[in-house]
Amino acid sequence: MKRLYLYLIILLLPFFVQAQKVVSIKVDGSINPASAAFIKSAIDKATGEKAECLIIHLNTPGGLLKSTRVIVSNILESHIPVVVYVSPGGAHAGSAGVFITMAAHIAAMAPSTNIGAAHPVSSQGAMDSTMNDKATNDAAAFIRTIATKRNRNLEWAEDAVRKSVSITEAEAITLKVVDLVAQNEQDLLNQINGRPITLSAGNKPLQTAKAEVVRVEMNFVEKFLDMISDPNVAYILMMLGFYGVLFELYSPGVIAPGVIGGICLILAFYSMHTLPLNLAGLALIVFAIILFVLEVKITSHGVLGIGGVIALALGSIMLIRTDSALEFIRISWGVILSTTAITALFFFFLMALVVKGQKAKPVTGIEGIIGEEGEVLARLEPTGMVRVHGELWKAESISGSIEQGQKVKVTGINNLTLFVDRVFN
Repeated sequence: MKRLYLYLIILLLPFFVQAQKVVSIKVDGSINPASAAFIKSAIDKATGEKAECLIIHLNTPGGLLKSTRVIVSNILESHIPVVVYVSPGGAHAGSAGVFITMAAHIAAMAPSTNIGAAHPVSSQGAMDSTMNDKATNDAAAFIRTIATKRNRNLEWAEDAVRKSVSITEAEAITLKVVDLVAQNEQDLLNQINGRPITLSAGNKPLQTAKAEVVRVEMNFVEKFLDMISDPNVAYILMMLGFYGVLFELYSPGVIAPGVIGGICLILAFYSMHTLPLNLAGLALIVFAIILFVLEVKITSHGVLGIGGVIALALGSIMLIRTDSALEFIRISWGVILSTTAITALFFFFLMALVVKGQKAKPVTGIEGIIGEEGEVLARLEPTGMVRVHGELWKAESISGSIEQGQKVKVTGINNLTLFVDRVFN
């Protein structure tokens, strides 16, 4: 009987023993509030499922320093091990990616990857020396704190911030910037298996060699917020919103342009709420739209239109204000130039139509009949009846008698009497 119980226990044991799990996510793109929220939710999910660790496949040129601080804080306070894996081949952890990689409990890189600051140029040009020193010193202190916490190369970490140094995965191993190089995710799981990790609850040896990998993707809302957090998308949404509202104001009752424009503006303002927005740049863009509208209403011979183009270009360049040269966040020059050109061409085309309409001869009302041709219905001596535009008019000849059936041209009108002249074939 005891042997039977033993067999039953062995058979049922797999149902009572929870298999090891590893949660795996990918962060491919700029670091922004949406990606920070995604990493936070992944850490919470891995913690809730008591996973062995969370693996973050990282490939980023950088992003917002504020979002980077949120991510680093969540990793440092995590109750489960967090592994940052710079992958796939050709990927890099630039700028903000350096902070995130060095904050991980285990930092790994795939072959043919690199890590480094790679300072981008601010969208507004170089900052003044005082602000640049302030931002750089703050970021250097931040990365020194991380490197000290994780026992990584402190000197290289500071050089990555101050000197924009960048290194390959082989150099990163030699300089003790990362812990290992893994060919792929399974190789990574095999290499970190048994490695002790220090957490707030104590040391935890990882058991990942045969762990089940649970892949977590961004949901629709997270993907959408991540997409509109791109400053280029936010800028385009804002311009589309302005266009839609203007169309609705010009043609009340169309409804669709106003609704679409309102939605685009709301999404743009949400996105810009998460971005370092420069109010002076936004004011210049609004002023440019006003100038374009006035150009249509007021004859300025193009002066208002040219001013609008200049204001739109300057406002677009100034719209995103980066607080640090370390932040990779700006509007593409291609997007700025193409949007400015399309906007200028559209409003100048609209202005040309308005001017053409103002110069065109009236085609309705009393003025519209002057210059038109008609046919004499009754001999003009010098008065009689003519047909013009299918209508019968009392007419008076200004060139003597005109026989019935001859063509005449309207030269004037007075009290519903047309003054006509003979038309010579």
